Amino acid sequence: MWIPTEHEKYGVVIASFRGTVPYGLSLEIGDTVQILEKCDGWYRGFALKNPNIKGIFPSSYVHLKHAGVKNKGQFEMVIPTEDSVITEMTSTLRDWGTMWKQLYVRNEGDLFHRLWHIMNEVLDLRRQVLVGHLTHDRMKDVKRHITARLDWGNEQLGLDLVPRKEYAMVDPEDISITELYRLMEHRHRKKDAPAQASSHHLFVQLKSLMCSNLGEELEVVFSLFDSRENRPISERFFLRLNRNGLPKAPDKPERHCSLFVDLSSGELRRDIYITVHIIRIGRMGAGEKKNACSVQYRRPFGCAVLSIADLLTGETKDDLILKVYMCNTESEWHQIHENIIKKLNARYNLTGSNAGLAVSLQLLHGDLEQIRREYPSVFSHGVSITRKLGFSNIIMPGEMRNDLYITVERGEFEKGGKSVARNVEVAMFILDSGGRTLKDFISFGSGEPLAGEYHSFVLYHNNSPRWAELLKLPIPVDTFRGAHIRFEFRHCSTKEKGEKKLFGFSFIPLMQEDGRTLPDGTHELIVHKCEENTNLQDPTRYLKLPFSKGLLLGTSSLATKTTKESFWITSFLCSTKLTQNGDMLDLLKWRTHPDKIPGCLSKLKEIDGSEIVKFLQDTLDTLFGILDENSQKYGSKVFDSLVHIINLLQDSKFHHFKPVMDTYIESHFAGALAYRDLIKVLKWYVDRITEAERQEHIQEVLKAQEYIFKYIVQSRRLFSLATGGQHEEEFRCCIRELLLSVRFFLSQESKGAGPLSQSQAVFLSSFPAVYSELLKLFDVREVANLVQDTLGSLPTLLHVDETLQAVKLQCIGQTVESQLYTNPDSRCILLPVVLHHLHMHLRQQKDLVACARILSNVFCLSKKNSSEKSVLEEIDVIVASLLDILLRTILEITSRPQASGAATRLHFQDVTGEFVACLLSLLRQMTDRHYQQLLDSFSTKEELRDFLLQIFTVFRTLIRPEMFPKDWTVMRLVANNVIITTVLYLSDALRKNFLNENFDYKIWDSYFFLAVIFINQLCLQLEMFTPSKKKKVLEKYGDMRVTMGCEIFSMWQNLGEHKLHFIPALIGPFLEVTLIPQPDLRNVMIPIFHDMMDWEQRRSGNFKQVEAKLIDKLDSLMSEGKGDETYRELFNSIIPLFGPYPSLLKKIERETWRESGVSLIATVTRLMERLLDYRDCMRVGEVDGKKIGCTVSLLNFYKTELNKEEMYIRYIHKLYDLHLKAQNFTEAAYTLLLYDELLEWSDRPLREFLSYPTQTEWQRKEHLHLAIIQNFDRGKCWENGIVLCRKIAEQYESYYDYRNLSKMRMMEASLYDKIMDQQRLEPEFFRVGFYGKKFPFFLRNKEFVCRGHDYERLEAFQQRMLTEFPHAIAMQHANQPDETIFQAEAQYLQIYAVTPIPESQEVLQRDGVPDNIKSFYKVNHIWKFRYDRPFHKGPKDKENEFKSLWVERTSLFLVQSLPGISRWFEVDKREVVEMTPLENAIEVLENKNQQLKTLISQCQTRQMQNINPLTMCLNGVIDAAVNGGVSRYQEAFFVKEYILSHPEDGEKIARLRELMLEQAQILDFGLAVHEKFVPQDMRPLHKKLVDQFFMMKSSLGIQELSACLQASPVHFPNGSPRVCRNSAPASMSPDGSRVIPRRSPLSYPAINRYSSSSLSSQASAEVSNITGQSESSDEVFNMQPSPSTSSLSSTHSASPNVTSSAPSSARASPLLSDKHKHSRENACLSPRERPCSAIYPTPVEPSQRLLFNHIGDGAMPRSDPNLSAPEKAVNPTPSSWSLDSGKEARSMAESGRLLSPPVPPRPALTASPARHTAPVSPSPAGRSPLKGPGQAFTPSPVEYHSSGLLSNSPVLSGSCSSGISSLSRCSASEISGFENPVNEPSAPAPGSGSGYGAPEEPARRDSKTPPPYSVYERTVRRPVPLPHSLSIPVTPEPPALPPKPLAARPGALENGTRRTEPGPRPRPLPRKVSQL
Repeated sequence: MWIPTEHEKYGVVIASFRGTVPYGLSLEIGDTVQILEKCDGWYRGFALKNPNIKGIFPSSYVHLKHAGVKNKGQFEMVIPTEDSVITEMTSTLRDWGTMWKQLYVRNEGDLFHRLWHIMNEVLDLRRQVLVGHLTHDRMKDVKRHITARLDWGNEQLGLDLVPRKEYAMVDPEDISITELYRLMEHRHRKKDAPAQASSHHLFVQLKSLMCSNLGEELEVVFSLFDSRENRPISERFFLRLNRNGLPKAPDKPERHCSLFVDLSSGELRRDIYITVHIIRIGRMGAGEKKNACSVQYRRPFGCAVLSIADLLTGETKDDLILKVYMCNTESEWHQIHENIIKKLNARYNLTGSNAGLAVSLQLLHGDLEQIRREYPSVFSHGVSITRKLGFSNIIMPGEMRNDLYITVERGEFEKGGKSVARNVEVAMFILDSGGRTLKDFISFGSGEPLAGEYHSFVLYHNNSPRWAELLKLPIPVDTFRGAHIRFEFRHCSTKEKGEKKLFGFSFIPLMQEDGRTLPDGTHELIVHKCEENTNLQDPTRYLKLPFSKGLLLGTSSLATKTTKESFWITSFLCSTKLTQNGDMLDLLKWRTHPDKIPGCLSKLKEIDGSEIVKFLQDTLDTLFGILDENSQKYGSKVFDSLVHIINLLQDSKFHHFKPVMDTYIESHFAGALAYRDLIKVLKWYVDRITEAERQEHIQEVLKAQEYIFKYIVQSRRLFSLATGGQHEEEFRCCIRELLLSVRFFLSQESKGAGPLSQSQAVFLSSFPAVYSELLKLFDVREVANLVQDTLGSLPTLLHVDETLQAVKLQCIGQTVESQLYTNPDSRCILLPVVLHHLHMHLRQQKDLVACARILSNVFCLSKKNSSEKSVLEEIDVIVASLLDILLRTILEITSRPQASGAATRLHFQDVTGEFVACLLSLLRQMTDRHYQQLLDSFSTKEELRDFLLQIFTVFRTLIRPEMFPKDWTVMRLVANNVIITTVLYLSDALRKNFLNENFDYKIWDSYFFLAVIFINQLCLQLEMFTPSKKKKVLEKYGDMRVTMGCEIFSMWQNLGEHKLHFIPALIGPFLEVTLIPQPDLRNVMIPIFHDMMDWEQRRSGNFKQVEAKLIDKLDSLMSEGKGDETYRELFNSIIPLFGPYPSLLKKIERETWRESGVSLIATVTRLMERLLDYRDCMRVGEVDGKKIGCTVSLLNFYKTELNKEEMYIRYIHKLYDLHLKAQNFTEAAYTLLLYDELLEWSDRPLREFLSYPTQTEWQRKEHLHLAIIQNFDRGKCWENGIVLCRKIAEQYESYYDYRNLSKMRMMEASLYDKIMDQQRLEPEFFRVGFYGKKFPFFLRNKEFVCRGHDYERLEAFQQRMLTEFPHAIAMQHANQPDETIFQAEAQYLQIYAVTPIPESQEVLQRDGVPDNIKSFYKVNHIWKFRYDRPFHKGPKDKENEFKSLWVERTSLFLVQSLPGISRWFEVDKREVVEMTPLENAIEVLENKNQQLKTLISQCQTRQMQNINPLTMCLNGVIDAAVNGGVSRYQEAFFVKEYILSHPEDGEKIARLRELMLEQAQILDFGLAVHEKFVPQDMRPLHKKLVDQFFMMKSSLGIQELSACLQASPVHFPNGSPRVCRNSAPASMSPDGSRVIPRRSPLSYPAINRYSSSSLSSQASAEVSNITGQSESSDEVFNMQPSPSTSSLSSTHSASPNVTSSAPSSARASPLLSDKHKHSRENACLSPRERPCSAIYPTPVEPSQRLLFNHIGDGAMPRSDPNLSAPEKAVNPTPSSWSLDSGKEARSMAESGRLLSPPVPPRPALTASPARHTAPVSPSPAGRSPLKGPGQAFTPSPVEYHSSGLLSNSPVLSGSCSSGISSLSRCSASEISGFENPVNEPSAPAPGSGSGYGAPEEPARRDSKTPPPYSVYERTVRRPVPLPHSLSIPVTPEPPALPPKPLAARPGALENGTRRTEPGPRPRPLPRKVSQL
């Protein structure tokens, strides 16, 4: 049975639990759980990370922890009772864990590893805390380390700043907001480091001396040495080691441990070193024999040095090993430590025994008492104290010191008759006046007991020894007088006896005759010579002798004969009782000389301050003793002396001595009667303030008033204790009179900074310190009244000195911070006067920092005592006095422009933050009653209105992101909680006072604006928080956005008809609120839109305003990253939403205007779909197809559905920028063209927009034209650029801007040059299907055709698409997917190559048009694409697959032509047709023939670098035909049964026969050309091809081609080919007619070993994509000009985009393997061969075909009599390669005119009709080309000129019959062309031999051909006869030239109609030059 738990409430999971049992709760190790019930070893509860899921889990898996429970029952909350630092650490580490992994993902390795180390450290520290074995001090230290690391990690990860007090997190509810602000600011400024201690201590412990061969005892001396000043700064720590190098007394720690105390911070920063000197006790020489001498000497052993900088890290240095060095010469022993510090390596080296000193060192901080508390272990075992030399920074009273430091420096001695120098030892004794030696007054150092005598170490054979040994002599004061020190000098013999012989002595007295001590400094003492047996026991015998060379007066009988020998010592006295100053001595001994008292008191001010503070207690005792002795006589002087001493302690140098004064007053002061005199003198001074001219001394007195009052109060207390409280009233009266005098002097007003105002400032600065003293004697209220009266007497005039104003405010601040103000009784008295002065300063905006600090303290105290009733009254007072001025102050300081300086900005933020915290504190402490009183206090509605506007404005300011640093989330949440609480109170006032007839738009608008920006704050977006942070915020504050949203809805509903004032203004702000992904908030806010639409509908009958505003704002907001998929669904949803509000759509459906409403919702939903897609795509870094496609989708939506021109233009430029970034220059030009089309050539002014300046429409359109031309140029789309060049040139010409016109014409010319000279790559096209619901809306379940990049083939494109869509699955077939794929929650990509189908084949079929012109029309302005899929229908013949091989041809039509504003466009419709096997065979042969002709032509015109492509193509065709390729067609389609079963295919069978024969003729001529150019090493291959061709003819039944000529319409009449040369420039003739000379560039012999025939025209279609995707090198140059090209014998006629790229040999074989068949049927996986678009003519009616009459020799046969007329007239082959008969030519007289090559298109003149050109045949030349290769003809100099554009064809047609034509035996002359008006017969050109002409070309009125760019022919060409197969009867219509370039673009690149041909645009006539 499950029972609720009582104590088991909280636990931590210690093992993961899978939760596989019924109702099991899955838990991970480390999860925290809250337990609700228990039953038989199981618990029921939930994990705190997911409290909504409850379940059961084993109790053994959980470790229980102590916790408290709040709200017991269903909604109980568990709070762990563990240390708050531990709780914080646990939650922080959980948050870090998640973010730490993300660092790894983001590749932030450095922070990843650093955070890992910190987390491990925190975990280790956490373990230490949890174990619970730490001492209190150690626990504090650990917590400090933990919090420091947590703060560091939070800062690095961008987490929130945590406010703390004493290392524990602070609950903002428990402290005032002002205190919270200070804590945040404190931590923000990194002030959380502990305050720098002024005192530091070094702990030293010697472990041992490690040495290999000691054998002697050692003395080790530690001291601290200042290397900058070259002096020791501490006493010595002295200890003795035994023969093993260990301390002699290990049981006494104080003998080997010491604490160097009282080091200042300055001394730690300097170069301080720990020096260790080691002295051995033993024989003179370290290597002497043991029996050499039995006497022990102190001898130098070694020295070690360590810099204290190594200890400044604060870490303990355990067992440091210090290297021990020895000087090279003993004479430098005194400075060995300096040499080591300076690293003078030549003067020292390691000791011979290689010794090392093991020590432990630690630096401790704080005063000594603090160290005793924090490190009790150091003192519990015993430690010696090593002082600094001299006094510490603070001398405490009662401390007795009388230490004389003597340094034995050096000596100068004579040899004394010896041959070598002496071994001198110095012995020192202290003797009293009676000659007795004083015992135990010599200290070698701390750690060693005091001794009675001292013996120096001995330097071997040195008459000038230097010892530099420091000794301390702690001689008592009473012994000091009369005592002296005697130094005895002995020579130490190294002989066996080892005796020490006395040879001299020195002495020095410690005190002079007048009582002054031995002065500090170095003293040179006289060495008095004496013998060993001299009696020195009686000092009187030598004390009369001179002791110092400075005092040497003469010789004495006992004195030595010479004074050359000297001995130097340095003395330094550190005494609290003895002085070296005579005046000080006289004052302290005033009782012995009473007559000197006035002089001594006067001289006191001249004595050095350090002497006074040294004897502070004695000096003060002296002063008060004199005062007690005769107060009448000395009262004033003693008072002045006391003031001098008090002010002396104000000096920073002696500031540390204030505690000495305080201790003296509390414990040692005994002047019970002094208060009377002090009050009297002080009042006398105060009364004289207003009269005195010089007030410096009075100001000194006022500065010292704090301590004067301390003496007065202490004196009065002593008096009361002694007398039982007598004269109490008298004393109170004196104090009141004194303060009355003070108030009088304070109330005096002085203009400017006069002496009086300075005195007032001095008094006020020290007055608050008096409060605590007065409280010792008076009641709290009494003192408060006194202070209130005093502060209230201050002048309030505004012209008072600013310094005084600042000091006055400082005084008030100190009053608020004083103990007096903390008492509620006194606070209610003082608060009004404090607020009065604050109000004055705030009103003037002066001293804002001080005002803010005072206010902060006021609110801190109010919060601490918030439970008391008095606080409510205080809040009343503050609200009435300060709320208004506080709001104005915040508005004032936040509206100021911030200064640029960092310090000024910081100051500004400090002031603002402090005032904001004060305002928030005040508002939080206000109750309902306070708000009601506040609102009732406004007498008029105008006042209330101003107040509400003011506070709403302030709240908007507080919400600004820059108000607090970004990591102050705690502060922001507190502020928001206060704001929303206040707004809820004030909204009632808004409803009650400003609705209906009192409606005020401004205040309501301010309210709604505040509410919106409140909800949109970043710090309230809980979705961005970590789960733990979100949970904490929700528990403490709830979701404040929802609260405010409900308030908005409520207020909106109250507006009634006034809602119309806010439509459409509030649509944008409310929409912004609904975009926040908070369901409850959205459910509340979205219905408001229905209300808006309803009210707008009532007002104007529609809601266009609502719609427009909604759409505009939606775009801008969602572009900023707001909104999500759920929001779109919510907007369009029909399910009931939150609370009583039905969904928006459902509500709209109930209205009468539902149709327009539903339409709006649908439009908005579709817009959101695109905006969401756009936003998601824009998050990707690099530009990809998704970004561009999404932008195109959005752009089109704005244009077509919304008609939002401005948004449309904005997205045009966004798309333009994307194209430029991706280097899609052509697409960028088309994109910018969209904007250009919106503009006209007018002078209408345009405003500044995007990056465009203010300019006219003409200027902007000009700028756009130039930018578009530049991009077309960079994208190699020069033909389009030419059109724009012409358009802008028209404008320049109409404005007579010939300079720019010239530039434009030159630019146009340069574009023509680029067309002819530069190579352009033809891109591949790919069909891409995006299937599945996971794709963005603009792609989902749609198919597109994409233009690939340069050199990009299918595999590369497929890989790119899979990279852009990494989650997509590539479909491996080309079939249409089914519905399951469409609806799948996945992404499927279907990709295969498609073939572009140009709309018009006109330019592509024209002979003589260069390939680089044709290549443009093959791949530009393409609407239609094709894809072929081969399949077998019916039974499959294994012997001949061609019989059943059908082709499924899919045609795709796009919504826009490619290229365009995107690299891909959606497929608009698709058509599928099936081709019969016979049609397939015909197409295969046509394509192969076309390919052969192209290659042969290129070879002849030398366009090929080598002949390999032609070789391989010939080889492929001939080899395949020989092996049965073409014969398979014969077997399949020429057999009797097929002809009988398919009677409708008669014409097609005939066509197939024609093509087969034509192919044989082409191959014959191709072999002839091949023989001419084939290199020598390929001759064998050529011979093989010739032999195989003979076999091919045999297999086809063709014995001789000449025999077949009559049977075929395609034949070679003369076998002499001519090839078109490259065009050359031509000039314009003034008469406007175009003359085109032509000549034959090449002629070849007609007779060779083969029956070669000449070809009839040039195959000028460009062969693109030379390198097909092939497995064989043979395929590399396999030309594929057709999308279904294959060899003649290929097994089927599949399109190359579905044909495997197998080797050509495989494709040529008649029976292909199954593997290859299969690969040909796999469309998606195969790369396609480059098609030549020219051979896919769009099926057109015969009347639409462009047919030409044939021009040739009339003697040649005209046609094949076997063919019918329709077969002759309508030839389905658009090739100009057919062979003609000489009889086919008509005379020029019959035809009337000859068609000339097209002129460059230009706009026709408006006034003149269109013209056409009629070329005329020249006279036949008298030369026959049969005699051999003809030489190139010289071009005719005749020029030609075109007067205007005649048509708008999208392809450049070139010459009608240009290229290699059949050459008549006598037709080799020039032809000139000229223009004639339409329908007028053209006359023959003068001088022409005959009047032959060509029939007019039928005009293509409904042509959809993209516009061509005709260029001026650069080559003069001969006329060539038209092929017989293309000959048709003469038509009455004139031929139409190709239309202008880009005619298929909307409006010729201007308007958006598709495939329409616009009329000619009017153009102004240019002025003649003669008229200028």
